[in-house]
Amino acid sequence: MKSSRRWPRWLRRGPMEMVACAVIAVGLFMMLQPLAMVLFTWSFLTTLAGTALFMVVSKFPE
Repeated sequence: MKSSRRWPRWLRRGPMEMVACAVIAVGLFMMLQPLAMVLFTWSFLTTLAGTALFMVVSKFPE
């Protein structure tokens, strides 16, 4: 019974926090690169999405 209540392993806090941190890092890279204006244009939204994802994921169970 208890195993049916468990979340899938990929939805647990640890892996999803790593994904959120990676999205934030990609957003920062996009903001700091000097080559493509389209990357700079989307950098703030990418960083914001990663931050929101991190806040949601931090409530997930271990």
